Amino acid sequence: MFNSNPRGQRRSKRASVWVKLLCATALSAAALPVSAQVNAEQMVRVGQNALYFEDYVLSIQYFNRAIQAKPYLAQPYFLRAIAKLNLEDYRGAEVDAAAAIERNPFIADAYEVRGVARQNLGSVRGAIEDYDKALSLAPRSRAILFNKALTQQDLEMADSADATFSLLLSAYPRFENGYIGRARLRLELLADTVGASADIEKALELDKNAANAYLLRAAINQDKPEMAEADISEAIKLLPREAGLYVNRAYLRYHLDDFGGAMADYDYAVTLDPLNMAAVYNRGLLRMESRDNDRAIEDFSRVLEADPDDYRALYNRALLYREKHDFDRALADINRLTEGMPDIPEPLYLRSDILRQKGNMAQAERDYNRALALAKSLTEKEDVADKPVSGNAASGKADNRQPDFSDEAVSRRFASLRKAENEIDLDREFNNKSIRGRVQDHDTRIETEPMFVLSFYSSPTELRQNTAYMREIEQINDTRVLSAALQLLPNPPVSDEETANRHFRSIERSTQFLATHQPRAIDYFSRAMDYYTVRDYQQAVADLTNAISLTPDFALAYFARGIARYNLRQSGGSENLGMPHGTPADTRAELREMLADFDTAARLSPESPYPVYNKGVALASAGDYTAALACFNKALELKPDFGEAYYNRGCVYFQLGNSERGSADLSKAGELGVVPSYNLLKRMKPLR
Repeated sequence: MFNSNPRGQRRSKRASVWVKLLCATALSAAALPVSAQVNAEQMVRVGQNALYFEDYVLSIQYFNRAIQAKPYLAQPYFLRAIAKLNLEDYRGAEVDAAAAIERNPFIADAYEVRGVARQNLGSVRGAIEDYDKALSLAPRSRAILFNKALTQQDLEMADSADATFSLLLSAYPRFENGYIGRARLRLELLADTVGASADIEKALELDKNAANAYLLRAAINQDKPEMAEADISEAIKLLPREAGLYVNRAYLRYHLDDFGGAMADYDYAVTLDPLNMAAVYNRGLLRMESRDNDRAIEDFSRVLEADPDDYRALYNRALLYREKHDFDRALADINRLTEGMPDIPEPLYLRSDILRQKGNMAQAERDYNRALALAKSLTEKEDVADKPVSGNAASGKADNRQPDFSDEAVSRRFASLRKAENEIDLDREFNNKSIRGRVQDHDTRIETEPMFVLSFYSSPTELRQNTAYMREIEQINDTRVLSAALQLLPNPPVSDEETANRHFRSIERSTQFLATHQPRAIDYFSRAMDYYTVRDYQQAVADLTNAISLTPDFALAYFARGIARYNLRQSGGSENLGMPHGTPADTRAELREMLADFDTAARLSPESPYPVYNKGVALASAGDYTAALACFNKALELKPDFGEAYYNRGCVYFQLGNSERGSADLSKAGELGVVPSYNLLKRMKPLR
């Protein structure tokens, strides 16, 4: 009926235990300044501090530095695996735990970390092997026994799991999660409702805030909606931001004839998780029942945007279009449905009625007769219209349908994520909240990392203290001709009024100088950078073109012009030049010019990864994912630790439907400090 114990919650519990277990001694370690020569032990200590305070992304950066300094040490790999585990980067955690084991095969905790990672990746037999090895080194470990029992349950080894739970609870009789785990085992595999109920009551006796105990008890009482609803409400008090719980409670409230409460729960579930198609679909059904047809159509359309082949959403939307006498749209939906499910009678009955109302009696009669024949031949009919889905249905399909792992499904899900925009948390503008804690849980818009651009200003973070290096920038800064030193970075800060006025004055001085002196390429370039800073991309392109005409091998001018042209295109393109914009020819010409600039910059500066990376960003934004992939590959050849290139290549792989490679690239990008990686890894998790 509904999700009584969300697997994700259980796994998160397993993962987060490691920080408390392994980093309790880190509080006394003082964070010392980083010297020119990295002290690996100091980096590990500071990283442990960050890990203890759940600053997982920052801790990874310290462990990276320790590994670079002393790659033979096991501890930084092990601790980095813990950080990745808490960020739900299970593949990265598995690799790092294996590296720690390779360097020191006697760390029991490393086997456990790898076991947890493997368990979350679905490699349950490998997880059990790791837990057995860990137990041989630490036979009474509560966490290892618990995880082993859960893994045995995943493999449906009911008797073995029961024995492991018994051993666990005999050693730790006040471990409430042990009772919850055994209750789930007894409920799901042993059909022992009495024993499961006893374990749930024991868990709640030990901890009245055990949310999963309330969820399991609600599952047991699903035929008693009042009791189940009360337990789900208790769980919601403890986990108020779990969208699936509101979907489950709405399901119960609907059957208690509390339509208002059910609608409120669906609304809030969608607010918490706009991509929760179970909530959107069920809300559409409720709106349909209350005759709120237009908004019901909106909900079913959202479901179909995420999954164009959701047969129930198609059927219900067709019904609603018929109610509105929008027969053409109704027929379009029902035709898609009959093409995909030709042996189901209900769509044919509906199409027959629609055709009859349109006056096409002959076709209506054929559909009716065919539907009647199908109905007589079926002993059981699937209800395609009226069955709400529960909170564990991620895509609005019936629970017994298998997840779609095809390239098309991966690409479709990634595309739907890119369209989701959420409220901005303003606190992130003023502190480092956005790189602390479980960053994969932050609501962020899914988009590629931006181009690296030239700027006079930077806004370093804890993860990126320095700007990127390009030899040509260092050379031009050495001339001291520009109004300030140039830097290369992906996210320059927004200029304030004082900064803008400073650059306007610099433009005036440069204009006077150019009017009274023989122009040099560097003079045009200098003014172009001022124009770029105040976002006058048209004038920046003009000045950079003049600079190139005077010095045809001016690599940085080509690079800067490509960036300016990209921004001009993004902000309105040729409209800013007083030209008609938007025709295919105009768009292709602008793109060609921009790509040509990056190609020339790459030829003149062959050791720099940034021109080819920027070209990849431009191609990805234009939808040419295959060409963009080649660019990011080249950028990574030139700079193997290029986090933004890994992230963007991962996004391109997802867009092309390659979940395996996309996940691997995002894992690496996260390791290199690209914060959005973990959010996207989590949100694409259903397809891994």
